Amino acid sequence: MATESIADTRPAIDAALVRRLVDTQFPQWAWLPLELLDPAGSDHVIYRLGEELSVRLPRHSGAIGQARKESEWLPRLAPRLPLAVPVPVGVGEPGFGYPWPWAVSRWLDGEVATVDALADSSEAAVELAAFLLALQRFEPEDMCALAVREDLTVGPLAARDRATRAAIAEVDAAFDGAAMTGLWDAALSAPAWDRPPVWFHGDFHTGNLLTVDGRLSAVIDFGGLGIGDPACDLMIAFTLMSAGPRAAFRAALGVDDATWLRGRGWALATGLNAYTYYAAVNPRVAAQTTRQIIEALIG
Repeated sequence: MATESIADTRPAIDAALVRRLVDTQFPQWAWLPLELLDPAGSDHVIYRLGEELSVRLPRHSGAIGQARKESEWLPRLAPRLPLAVPVPVGVGEPGFGYPWPWAVSRWLDGEVATVDALADSSEAAVELAAFLLALQRFEPEDMCALAVREDLTVGPLAARDRATRAAIAEVDAAFDGAAMTGLWDAALSAPAWDRPPVWFHGDFHTGNLLTVDGRLSAVIDFGGLGIGDPACDLMIAFTLMSAGPRAAFRAALGVDDATWLRGRGWALATGLNAYTYYAAVNPRVAAQTTRQIIEALIG
């Protein structure tokens, strides 16, 4: 899930560095060509390695735990999920001046999902609900112990209060400040999740969905994977879906009023966080997060 701020530490990453890391730590793949994937997102630099693999290196310190987390959990989750996920095949170690763990995963073909292609698709909405239900039903034997592991927990919505109110004030001229404040107050006041903790993706938005021939094919980027209140995953309803599919998604997922309201709060908070951080420098993100904020206000 997007953090309130991103550390400034950003090591230099280029093809020569990635080539040396792969060749020395995974010599079985030394002969495979590397191709930079651009754009690759804000958290990782990604290279395609041959036809079947990808190399993902964290850009900043906020993403350094993802390689080991995905290596631990995605092989166990993949057989249980109705859409493909990027199963890691190796975790690399720091080297040649690069300071953090990095990952080699199976390559997944597809294009990033777009609002233009899927916003009006109730079929896609129900597929996404089925994916989240399958994820939530995963119960390893050590579930109780896992629910308190630091790398699998996320702070409550209230932890974003100060930053979200500051963002509301900052963008008041672009959006309806009173409406945003009203939604935020309501989301913070909504009853908390009172059922057993369940798994959530943690960063469930259009940029982390792939399609093939116009149909959903994969879910990627499980750096925010955790256990607790699944309301954060409802942001997909506001980043991707129009009103009709959003209703179908909610019905298929069986979301109660309090969880839906918290989900709108998550969509507002994460949308504002990304908007204030990236809108001035990235028109694509500006458009995506503008839609997310407006749709969260609509509900």
